Amino acid sequence: MVQVEVYSVKNKKLGEITASNGTKVGEIKRLIAKVSRISIERQSIRSDSKGKDINDDQTVPHLESIRKVFVKDLGPQIGWNTVFLLEYAGPLFLYAAVATRPWIFYGNATEPAMTTTAKIALGCWSFHYLKRILETLFVHRFSHGTMPFRNLFKNCSYYWGFTLYVAYHVNHPLFTPPPFLFQLVGLGLFAICEGGNLACHVLLRNLRPAGSKVRKIPTPDGCPLNLMFNFVSCPNYTYEIGSWIGFTILTSCLPAGLFTLAGAYQMIIWALGKHRNYKKEFSDYPKQRKAIIPFIL
Repeated sequence: MVQVEVYSVKNKKLGEITASNGTKVGEIKRLIAKVSRISIERQSIRSDSKGKDINDDQTVPHLESIRKVFVKDLGPQIGWNTVFLLEYAGPLFLYAAVATRPWIFYGNATEPAMTTTAKIALGCWSFHYLKRILETLFVHRFSHGTMPFRNLFKNCSYYWGFTLYVAYHVNHPLFTPPPFLFQLVGLGLFAICEGGNLACHVLLRNLRPAGSKVRKIPTPDGCPLNLMFNFVSCPNYTYEIGSWIGFTILTSCLPAGLFTLAGAYQMIIWALGKHRNYKKEFSDYPKQRKAIIPFIL
C-alpha cells in the first residue's frame, strides 16, 4: 500500500489516499469522497489529467509508481430510473392530453370525433410508453446508477417535444386516415416489434444478476422473438425501430416518420458502439452478427 495523491483534472491537489495497484476504481472513488467534497457518483477517475475515464471494476495502471490519480467532477447527478420515468411519463400524458382535449389545441370551432385510426394510434403510443415505464421499474438493470442532471432537460425536450409534434398532427381535425391495409400492416408490425423489444429486455436483464455489473454474450433463450440475437448485437434497438416504422405506416403521418428517423439515427450510433465493445471484450463473440440490421449493418 502506498500514499496516492489525488488531483483534479486542473492539477489542483485535493488530498491523499492509501491504495495499491490492486485497488479497484470503485474503492478509490469511495476513498476520494472521504478526503474531498466530490461524492462518488460525481467522480470520473483518470490516470492522467487528460486521460480517459477508468471503469469502476478496473484498476489504475501503474498506481504504485505514479502515485497519482486525477478526478473530474461530473457535476450534479440524477438516477437513471428517475430520468427514464420523467422521459416516458411526459409522452404518455401529453399525447393523451392532445387526443382527449382537442379544444385546447385546435379551438372550439371544430370538435369532430376522433377517427378510428387516431384512437388506435393513441392506444399504441400509450402502450409503448407505459411498457417503458414498467420496464424501468421492474426489468432494467443499469450498469451506471446516475447520469449528469443537465442531460435530463435535453432528453425530456426530445421526447416531450416530438410527442406534441406527432400528437398534434395525428389528432388534427383535418387528419386523413390511410387505407385500411396500411393500418393493418402498421398495427401488426408495431405489435410484433413491441413484443420482441420486451423479450430482448427480459433476456438482457437475466444476463446480469441483481447488484452486479456482470457482462455476458447474449444468446437466444428459447423465445422465438429472441432468435434475432443470432443476427444482431442489439435486437432491442432493431425491434424499437420496427415499432416506430409500424406506427408511421399506421398513421401515414410525416411527423411520425421524422420521429422514427431521429430515433433510428441515435439507436444506430448506440448499437455500433455496443457492437464494438462486445467484439473487444469477448474474443469468442459471434463473427456473423451485425450491430442492428441483420446482414447489413
